[in-house]
Amino acid sequence: MPEFGPIGVKICGLTEAVGFDACVEHGADWIGFVFFERSPRFVTPQQAAGLTTRGLGRASTVGLFVHPSDEDIARVLEHAALDVLQIYASEERAHQVAQVFGLPVWLSFPVAGPQDLPVSCPVQRVLIEPRPPKDATRPGGNAQKLDWSMLSGWKPVFPWMLAGGLKVDNVAEAVRITGAPAVDVSSGVESAPGVKDPALIASFVRNARQAGRA
Repeated sequence: MPEFGPIGVKICGLTEAVGFDACVEHGADWIGFVFFERSPRFVTPQQAAGLTTRGLGRASTVGLFVHPSDEDIARVLEHAALDVLQIYASEERAHQVAQVFGLPVWLSFPVAGPQDLPVSCPVQRVLIEPRPPKDATRPGGNAQKLDWSMLSGWKPVFPWMLAGGLKVDNVAEAVRITGAPAVDVSSGVESAPGVKDPALIASFVRNARQAGRA
């Protein structure tokens, strides 16, 4: 059986104040902003900056980038103070970004089966999520659910996070099966794409944390 500790919770894809405030109020550990224009949760650096000031110091902020250039990241950091950079890129590129910007970097790691699971972590954390469909227009945030059973015997010695298709009514089961030390949700706490539901945020955080204490 997995050994549980406190479960970290990341709410990703914030676009508006009500959702952001709910994340802070209900104790999310990380609040994520998507800087990828094809996402329905895309925000500009200026929008992210306006939101981050609402909960300064009460939750860590994460910026999500897809195959970014250094200029892409620098442009965002000129406006928005981010604590973590989460990127879709190669392991080599992720390591380079960490060196250039001096911030913790999380590498999104889409998988299709146990053979795809990473054996090491080139940066501060990896996010395990389902590999997107071939016709997907974005690498993540597609509300796909991972086959959690593929993680039941996986025991990495580095920090990681579970993402993909998590919701209020399944996050506890996901934590129990996978032993995930942290979870990431976006569409699972929304009333519409990019619009977070405060009640769902509260329930998701509560259910995740209760699973960690079970």
